[in-house]
Amino acid sequence: MTATVERGARAVGRHLPAGPRRPRDTYTLFLLPGILAFLTVIVVPFLMNTGVSFTDWQGVGSPEWSGLANYRELLDDAEFWASFRHSLFMVVAMAAVPTVIGLVLAAALFDFVGKHFGPRWAAVLRACFYLPQVLPIAVAGIVWSWILAPDGGSLNALLRAVGLGSWQQDWLGDPDIALYGVMGVMVWVQIGFPLVVFMAGLQRVDPQLYEAAELDGAGWWRRFRHITLPQIRPETYVVLTWCTIAALKVFGAVYVLTKGGPGGATNVPSYFSFATFFEKTQVGYGAAISTVLTVIILAVSLIGLRLQTRAEDAEEGIRA
Repeated sequence: MTATVERGARAVGRHLPAGPRRPRDTYTLFLLPGILAFLTVIVVPFLMNTGVSFTDWQGVGSPEWSGLANYRELLDDAEFWASFRHSLFMVVAMAAVPTVIGLVLAAALFDFVGKHFGPRWAAVLRACFYLPQVLPIAVAGIVWSWILAPDGGSLNALLRAVGLGSWQQDWLGDPDIALYGVMGVMVWVQIGFPLVVFMAGLQRVDPQLYEAAELDGAGWWRRFRHITLPQIRPETYVVLTWCTIAALKVFGAVYVLTKGGPGGATNVPSYFSFATFFEKTQVGYGAAISTVLTVIILAVSLIGLRLQTRAEDAEEGIRA
């Protein structure tokens, strides 16, 4: 009987119509628009910019080949290194500080607000914190320039109202504190992104881990340290990588608030490249600045992706 069934199955298989075969290049066709857009918008302009960086050109006429002259000049340019130091301050303001604050706020919304007041209130507060990310940076910068204005600004008016008039400052006009003023604005802008990512990461943590820790008598801090932080390590690397890249290429806030001033106190590489390219019409030198900045951002991206991959592999190994 078994032999009869097998012969019948083979006979049916011979008479069944063959299903449609997926062409091997189907996936390539789906990827083709993205690949073309990537080449057109990113790769080709980057290669053209890199080529211009090896020339001495004012934007009109024919470029003159200068080799590595722009890069040699860049190594000795104190203004460029100062702008790069300012960029490191921006990394602190847009990556380190928002990551810490966003993580604490996410844990508070998830563990306290969500449990005691319901997930709806947690979602409302999360949206409020994320609102600065939605606002155009030009709008946010103009509003903050009004708030930080030395005469008639809301911050100085508040200080006078509470009896702290001696603390009034020209927040964006004093070379000693202008960079910190811009950093404060960027902390406010950037907090929402880490908060949203961390809250999404907390939702995938197994609740049984927290329940077991509570039964063992672990308080909130021990649960946060030994369960929350290790479980959301991949999200932490994502946040740090994206925020660091945003800090390195920050331009809009500096342009709207200070235009790199006063006296270059808030100059960053992206704005320095813009000013050199368009205002000083040193196109080749400005292209060299942007090329170096792009290479640095690519290196940071690769390092961040590598750390994220390691964290995800380690987490999968633990689960297995």
